[in-house]
Amino acid sequence: MGEKDYAPLSAACVRALSDKLYEKRKTAALEIEKMVKDFVAVNDAIHIQRLLKILGKDFIGSHNPHSRKGGLIGLAGMAIALGKETATYIEELVHPILNCFTDPDSRVRYYACEALYNVVKVSRGSVLTLFNSIFDALSRLSADPDQNVKNAFEMLDRLMQDIVTESSSFDLVAFMPLLRDRIYSRNTFGKQFIVSWILTLDSVPDIDMLIFLPEFLDGMFCILEDPTVEIKKW
Repeated sequence: MGEKDYAPLSAACVRALSDKLYEKRKTAALEIEKMVKDFVAVNDAIHIQRLLKILGKDFIGSHNPHSRKGGLIGLAGMAIALGKETATYIEELVHPILNCFTDPDSRVRYYACEALYNVVKVSRGSVLTLFNSIFDALSRLSADPDQNVKNAFEMLDRLMQDIVTESSSFDLVAFMPLLRDRIYSRNTFGKQFIVSWILTLDSVPDIDMLIFLPEFLDGMFCILEDPTVEIKKW
């Protein structure tokens, strides 16, 4: 990173956050986590917003992949420090991370999954306001060619399914247009992703998927035409 003023981050923290070594970036993220806990304790929203902007725009918007990785782990550290306050800053935390789901560098995509997992684990139900954006990003990532990214994706996907299952505020009506669109995926992994979500939603006692069956029945028939054995096991 250049000579720009990144306060409240120290110059050493900025350098470490852009380092090629994971351990140095992790150390910088722990420094950010401690800093944010102090900001939360005195209700310093101004510095919290500034840090979100620095990490979400300057670091994640960098041409240097190590800086992007640093921005991701920094945002995850912020979410851990914010705790229940993540709900207030959920958009500023999630959207920059989602932008990295399509990064050309597979390691950045991997760390994006890891960062969002940590944000979602802390925020729980408050992340559902952004569910469609997250689901859309996950549906595209389900076909990622990198196995490490796939593993991280699967952990994040399971967590999102758990949160939807335990929530009483999931907006199924708002979700249906996106499901109807994604159900026609031509990719086998994309189809498996969609089917797993339909089964998860159908398992929730408070959700009546039969009401919406006409919305996605045609897409389900298209999936059943897929010759892949894994699809038909569902």
